[in-house]
Amino acid sequence: MRTLTIWASPAPPFRLDFTALALRRRPLNAIDRWNGEIYSRVLAIDNVPVLVEVTQSGGPRSPRLRIKAMADRMPRNARARILQSVERLLGLGINLRPFYRLAKGDRRLNALARRFVGLKPPRFPSVFEAIVNGIACQQLSLHVGLTLLNRLATRAGVAFETSDGNRRAFPRPEDLSKCPMSVLRRLGFSTNKGIALKQIAREIVAGQFDPESLADLGNDEAIERLLALRGVGRWTAEYVLLRGLGRTDVFPADDVGAQNNLTRWLKIDGPLEYSSVKQKLARWQPYSGLIYFHLLLDSLQQPDSRPAAGTSRNG
Repeated sequence: MRTLTIWASPAPPFRLDFTALALRRRPLNAIDRWNGEIYSRVLAIDNVPVLVEVTQSGGPRSPRLRIKAMADRMPRNARARILQSVERLLGLGINLRPFYRLAKGDRRLNALARRFVGLKPPRFPSVFEAIVNGIACQQLSLHVGLTLLNRLATRAGVAFETSDGNRRAFPRPEDLSKCPMSVLRRLGFSTNKGIALKQIAREIVAGQFDPESLADLGNDEAIERLLALRGVGRWTAEYVLLRGLGRTDVFPADDVGAQNNLTRWLKIDGPLEYSSVKQKLARWQPYSGLIYFHLLLDSLQQPDSRPAAGTSRNG
C-alpha cells in the first residue's frame, strides 16, 4: 500500500466539520463520510481507487489540512489531482469575506452566518456526479435518494479494500454506461431515471457531451444546456449549478427541503413558490447559494423531520 501526505492551507475562515456535514447531508451517505474528525472518500483516478482522508489542525482563522491518500499504486500526477479534487470538494480556495461583510449589515443574515463561520460551499468532484445525484433524488426524500446512490456505487464504483470491507468510488460515466438497465431497476431506479442516466453516461463516453464544459457558460446558458438532457428539469439544473459548478449565487428554488428551511428562517407562514423564493433572496444576492448551505446545516440541527435540502417537487 502506497501512502501520500499532502498539506493544504484553506482560505480562512474554514471549518472541516461544517463543510463535511454540508457535503455529506445524511449519515447514511456511503461516499462522503465524516466520523467527527476525518472526512474521507474514495476517488477513482486513472482506474485506480485512492482513499483520501482529510483532517484539520489549527482553528478556523488559521486552518491547516492534512490530506492522507492511500492506494495500491499512486496514479500519475497523484499529488496535483488529489489536491484539486479536495479543493473542489471542500471549497478550500473560496474567499468568503465579501459574504461576511454583507452579513454584518443584516441582522438576520449575520446571526445565521456567525453560527456557521468557516463553512465553505462544497461541491462534487465532477459535474457528472452532480447530475447523477440530482436525477437520483428527483421527487424522492433525500434519505431514499442517498440510498439509491449508495447502491449504485456498491454495484458500479471501483473498490478500495479496507480492513472493514470495501469502500467505493462514485461511478464514472464509463462505469454507469456499462450498467444494465435491469440492474438499475433492481437497485431501485425507475425506468425513466435509468434510461436518462445511461443516455447521459453514454453521451459523455462517446464525446458528445462534456459536463465540465458547462463551467465556460453563464448560468442561463448552462441551465439551457442541462435542460436539453433527458431526465433533467429545472430543479436538477439549478442543483447542478450549485453543487457541481460551484455557482453560489444559485438557490435551487424548487427544492422542498430548502423551501422549508427558508420559511423557517424567515418565519413565514405557508409554503413558498419558485418565484417567491427568488424574490425573498434577492436582497442577499449573489450569495443565495451560500445561504442554501447555511440553512442546510441549520436544518440538520433541527429536531423535526422535515425534508433536508435535496428533495425536489419536480425534476
